[in-house]
Amino acid sequence: MAITTEMVKELRAATGAGVLEAKKALEQNDGDFDKAVDMLREKGAARAAKRADRTAREGTIELYAHPGNRVGVMLELNCETDFVARNEQFRELAHDLALHIAAASPRYLTTEEVPVAELEREASVLRSQALAEGKPEAIIEKVVSGRITKFYEEFCLLEQPFIKDEKIKIKDMLTDAIRVTGENIVIRRFARYELGESLED
Repeated sequence: MAITTEMVKELRAATGAGVLEAKKALEQNDGDFDKAVDMLREKGAARAAKRADRTAREGTIELYAHPGNRVGVMLELNCETDFVARNEQFRELAHDLALHIAAASPRYLTTEEVPVAELEREASVLRSQALAEGKPEAIIEKVVSGRITKFYEEFCLLEQPFIKDEKIKIKDMLTDAIRVTGENIVIRRFARYELGESLED
């Protein structure tokens, strides 16, 4: 299949890849747009892994208030250099992340942050539900494992599907940003406040 300039342009807009990289991905996947996107994402993940140990101390603190000022978010997004921190795409990423946190209410940043006691309690409840639904004993653990993944997607920021595009997870957005900027980018911390929420929660 002939790869057109328009196809390359569309793939670059979706992934931030360079012209040659986008063209090569399309050629290697016979013009299949989705497969080319997946290929570039995988390459981005490999590059992100290589950069993960690099120190990210620059960045921005993004403040976001939902219309009506009933929900507020404070987010620290870090990168390696002040140059990237001032970049419009980096600031857009920080804003999108804060907007997402306001809407999706994550409790934790990563799956590793979920307290063991909470995870065990959740697994116990899910096990009881699966038994009550009449699931065979042999597949209970598999069912529980699948539902724990759903639990992570609901409460762990990096595992959540992005509210503006549910085909991409928050961790994939970071991977794409790392690939585009060439720098390690990390969400350091975040806090979400909702008017009238209980302080005991």
